[in-house]
Amino acid sequence: MKTALVTDLHANREAVEAVLAHARDQGVQQWAFLGDFVGYGADPAWVVDLIREHAAGGSVAVQGNHDLATVLGANPMMRIEARAVIEWTRAQLDEAQLEFLRALPLSQRRDDHLYVHANAYAPDQWDYLINANLALRSMLATECRYTFCGHLHEQRLFHAGAAGRAGEYLPKPGAPILLRDDRQWLVIPGSSGQPRDGNPAAAYAVFDRVENSITYHRVPYDHGTAADKIRAAGLPLRLAARLLTGH
Repeated sequence: MKTALVTDLHANREAVEAVLAHARDQGVQQWAFLGDFVGYGADPAWVVDLIREHAAGGSVAVQGNHDLATVLGANPMMRIEARAVIEWTRAQLDEAQLEFLRALPLSQRRDDHLYVHANAYAPDQWDYLINANLALRSMLATECRYTFCGHLHEQRLFHAGAAGRAGEYLPKPGAPILLRDDRQWLVIPGSSGQPRDGNPAAAYAVFDRVENSITYHRVPYDHGTAADKIRAAGLPLRLAARLLTGH
């Protein structure tokens, strides 16, 4: 059974369509969407409707910080750019779409799998798992053998053994990594809608439960069109430039 792990879609229709098509070619049978469906991009309504359809069919879907911010509305303490994106996004969504985002859980557990946007130890605080020590803190906060999360916008893979120390693998796109049964694993599949690791190709990963492996992928897509739509919507130009450079 293969599960596609897709996160940080950020209202980028072109990237999401490319990821879904690529995942189907990999023989994916299940889907897990790990939050931040909106924010930054120009197609929030399309992405929210896509996630609603998948969730209704049994797919995992959890809430990200941008989803919550869009529901709550802009905070006066936010930067002007962030407030502008949130208010524009809210204006593109109807009440049913906003209610869907509002009702999303912070995490979901299925068997020995935990799905969460940011981390397991404080999912509502949105800490970034930027190193092995923070990843270990997250793994120790759950009994699940596998934790799947997003938020970081980079592809990372951490593990912890009985000695209580964390290690990290550097994933190579397209190369399966076997996940040993005597370790806990924390999988960060990278951002589909706004990569920030210098590679503009959309990112996601596939977990194979039968083979007990994880495979990271990068998928080229029409980021020029996605960037043009951001500019046409009057959103900050930096958001369009980011899609072209992957930074």
